[in-house]
Parts: sequence; C-alpha cells; structure tokens
Amino acid sequence: MAFKENYPSKLLEEAVDAISTLPGIGRRSALRLALHLLKQPQENVHHFASAVKNLRDEVKYCRTCRMISDEDICSICADRSRDHRTICVVESVRDVMSIENTGQYHGVYHVLGGIISPINGVGPSDITIKELIERVADLVSPEGMFEADAPGIDGAPVEIILALSGDVEGETTAFYIYRQISRYEVKVSSLARGLGFGDDLEYADELTLGRSIINRQIFKP
Repeated sequence: MAFKENYPSKLLEEAVDAISTLPGIGRRSALRLALHLLKQPQENVHHFASAVKNLRDEVKYCRTCRMISDEDICSICADRSRDHRTICVVESVRDVMSIENTGQYHGVYHVLGGIISPINGVGPSDITIKELIERVADLVSPEGMFEADAPGIDGAPVEIILALSGDVEGETTAFYIYRQISRYEVKVSSLARGLGFGDDLEYADELTLGRSIINRQIFKP
C-alpha cells in the first residue's frame, strides 16, 4: 500500500515531493528528512541548500576526460606527473573515485557517462565514445604511427584500459569501443577477472579493484 499523509503545510508537502525524487528515498523517508531539516538552525539549512545549488549550477565537466571538476581541466588531467599515455575508460565519475582510492593507478581517465544499453535507449552516440576516439586519434596518426609532438608520448605506446562492468551491457560497450579504436596501433586491455561477472566497480573493495588494475590483461573480444 502506498504511503499517504495529510500534510499540515503545503511547504512541507513540497519539500517532501522534492526530496522523494532522490534515488532510494521514498516519501516516508523524505518526510523524516524534511522534518529533520526543520529542526536545524537556519544557517545550516541555508548552507545545505546553497551547496546543492552550487553543485548543480557551477560544477564543470573536464574538457578532456569528462570527470567532474571545479575547473575546465580536472586535477588529474592537469597533473603532469601522471601517465597521459594510459587512459582508463570507465562508465561513471564514481568509478574514477573508486579506482583513485586504490592508489594503484597513475594514468588518466575517460568517463563515458553511461554504457550502451539498447533496452534503456542508450546508444553509442549518447555517451562519450566519440570523444574517446578523438583522444586516441590525437595521440596517434591515422596510420598508427605516433605523432612526434603529441603531449606525453615520448615514443612509448598508448594503452586503453577498458574498466567497465562485467555484465552484458559493459561487455557490449567494451567490444564496441575496441572495434572503433582497433584501427589505431594502441594496446587495449581490460581489468583482471578478480571482479566477477556482472560486478560494478563502484561496489568492489579497494584491494580487489587495485589488483584487477595491476594484473590487467590484453582485451580479447
């Protein structure tokens, strides 16, 4: 039975309506949170509302990798000490955060913003595969020879790590990307199978995820 409540205030009802749009928050939990906010000092609630507003209005996505950033270029892409020849392709910002927490990876990233899922109406053009291919093309010439003036190359090979979930959608996306970049002379690898089929990077423990990165293997379509 759906939760129903008679609200003593239209403003409270509107707050519950807004909070309940968050994932995993039902109307009963939303009401509890709204009443909790009412008990807080005004300045705390104003700070909370301002932080959410600033997040939505001012956060940027890195022009290079599409990671969340306060600047046009994120701190990872701007870090010249990182290996810019190695690009780890992930589905989401949360995946970048999970991998960074392992302390085992020192390359850069490319955030797809989703995975190919025909059943959900998500195709290759709905995520940043095109931008990834352009990054690869910037690192190597169309013939597969490395450009002499490309940043961070220094004659070493480029590696693309397909760090996507092991479910059908993740495997489909990895295969599609592999086909698109196969014309370039780059190394394509995937995470070691310390992660089980269907596992999401977000929920993998740091030790398992770190070992999966270190022991990554050549991608086999």
